[in-house]
Amino acid sequence: MTTSEKLMSASQKLAELSGRAKQAEDRAAAATTEARADVEHSATEVRKAAEAHAEELHETANASAAQVSASWNDLQKSWNRHIAKVRDDVDARKAEHDARRAENRAEDAEADALFAIDYAYATIEGAEVAVLDAISARMDAEELAAH
Repeated sequence: MTTSEKLMSASQKLAELSGRAKQAEDRAAAATTEARADVEHSATEVRKAAEAHAEELHETANASAAQVSASWNDLQKSWNRHIAKVRDDVDARKAEHDARRAENRAEDAEADALFAIDYAYATIEGAEVAVLDAISARMDAEELAAH
């Protein structure tokens, strides 16, 4: 794949990211009117998909370790730990039934959701910077090669 193709792929991936964010927005809006069992089922399905995607990302990072910076590897490892913690927390919460604890869990889950959205937003900004930096680096390389 040429660099030009890589940059086109980056643009396409940003478009896919936008579509995925819209899907999450629509699913969250619909969940407010769904039955609890349906919401839990959706959450389980999305969690499985997130775990599968995290595993794919891990494999990709391992396969191209020389091409992926250490900071991205660290971020990916951090994300895997977060996914595992969320899974463990969900399993633990299902075992509890106390109303006050349930209210505290709900508040914690809401705070976690809002933080995750803010984190995703910052990650998208980071992806945008990375793409623009890649374009700039390619322009520099082409300019130097022309001289």
